[in-house]
Amino acid sequence: MTPQPGSPGDVLTLISTGSATTRSDLARVTGLARSTISQRVDALIERGLVEETETGESTGGRPPRQLRLHTEEHAFAGVDLGATHCRVALMDISGEILAACEDPLLIGDGPEEVLAHVDRRLDALLADAGRPRAALRAIGMGVPGPVEFATGRPNNPPIMPGWNDYPIPEYFDGPSVLVDNDVNVMALGEHRHAFPGARHLLFVKAGTGIGCGIVADGKLHRGAQGSAGDIGHIRVSGHDDAGCRCGNSACLEAVAGGAALARRLRELGLAAESAADVVALVQAGDTQALRLVREAGRLIGEVLAGLVNFFNPEVIVIGGALSRVHDHLVAGVRETIYRRSLPLATHHLSITPSRAGVDAAVLGAGLLAVEHYLSPDNINRIVNA
Repeated sequence: MTPQPGSPGDVLTLISTGSATTRSDLARVTGLARSTISQRVDALIERGLVEETETGESTGGRPPRQLRLHTEEHAFAGVDLGATHCRVALMDISGEILAACEDPLLIGDGPEEVLAHVDRRLDALLADAGRPRAALRAIGMGVPGPVEFATGRPNNPPIMPGWNDYPIPEYFDGPSVLVDNDVNVMALGEHRHAFPGARHLLFVKAGTGIGCGIVADGKLHRGAQGSAGDIGHIRVSGHDDAGCRCGNSACLEAVAGGAALARRLRELGLAAESAADVVALVQAGDTQALRLVREAGRLIGEVLAGLVNFFNPEVIVIGGALSRVHDHLVAGVRETIYRRSLPLATHHLSITPSRAGVDAAVLGAGLLAVEHYLSPDNINRIVNA
């Protein structure tokens, strides 16, 4: 039998999700005595986490006092670091964006220079929002490489020279810092923004490389060490001559990633150095680029078909640079999945381009920070401190 929730952290979760918005609601949902509920709520109010206002509708007597998150004294940051960009968003405790900015920034400049830039941007956004630095409770960050989530340290990231094993959380003084692979925070942002009702979702980032974020039972699934979802290095048949940066051959990324498509277009005499160039050629109607993107979609679909049979998601979202030509890419993905996967697994499956778009990572990173701070265990520590 599932135990009834009752800790301060559990009570705050009920308030933040809207499951209970009055003390009476909380007593009814938890089964706790009203006196115990009052103790929990008063402790949350004292810590500045909850506020109580007289905005409820009366049923004949005094209007009930409504409980909600206290948004004014807390701030959270989402940071999206890409190979050539930095996006930072400041959020309140409800996940509402207060201020945001984007700058060109080279991840190859190294952790000290990049993180110093992030720190300056955080100060500027806090000033714009009228919040002191002390209000910043947690920072979520997505980076373009493998991360050991428990420590927040990148692990041999191929496009992040100088970042291997760098202790990113220790750079920032004060707030909790959570660091994850960019595709994981994209999956979280897409799920919370566009598909909050989906319990099982795959987010595929098709850009220079290819990766997959997994939402299982409404939560990010990272695996034992944080490397779950690295579908870019799953072998695809018929491409033994395609060498991959990982040292193997015939990896999905080596034949269907944006860098691989750009290389093949160069071999055909076209000017293409990056995934963005591939997209530009497709948008200009180049038939060779169209053919290669459609073929890439089929190859990605070949790998995803196995995942659909294994994981049985409700939604597959295609994001990343190549998703800007989603009419062709997603068509190829759908074609293979529906041909190769079991009918029961695809019966209610939705395969769709990203709805959050370029904001998916910064939204997900910020929500990673908010959800960490609001987790029952963390709230219990705050209240009991």
